[in-house]
Amino acid sequence: MRSGQLARQTDVSTDTLRHYERLGLLPLPQRTAGNYREYPRTSPQRVELIQRALMIGFSLAELKTILAVRDSGGAPCRRVRGLLRSKIHNLDHQIKNLVSLRAEMNRLSKEWDKRSRRTKPGQVAKLLESVPPRASAGVVSGSLTIRKKRGL
Repeated sequence: MRSGQLARQTDVSTDTLRHYERLGLLPLPQRTAGNYREYPRTSPQRVELIQRALMIGFSLAELKTILAVRDSGGAPCRRVRGLLRSKIHNLDHQIKNLVSLRAEMNRLSKEWDKRSRRTKPGQVAKLLESVPPRASAGVVSGSLTIRKKRGL
């Protein structure tokens, strides 16, 4: 199976296939007399496995390690399960941060509504200046996380 056919069948680009080859995720294909890549019949399943794993948050580096163990006859199942548990834990943490961010944004929105009502037309309300400084807010994974102050 040539790279164009494999790419169409698995809905990835030929560049993606070459990238997977360079990373060691796909075995290097044999070459035809015309120097075209000739992939084995099992390649679509391998590409689809990679795509499904990426979809649930596995990185290419993690997949490289997992597939290398698998290709050498090993069973990386416990490692895969551990990685999934870690991803679930991280996702729970991100959700918690996002819920806090939403609460803080709702609080700011109400505060800004009040500030806007008190501000005369054409006057600067300085809305962004009312965002809490870093001392009471932290950035986690690119998202603002607000820490509640005691007594508030």
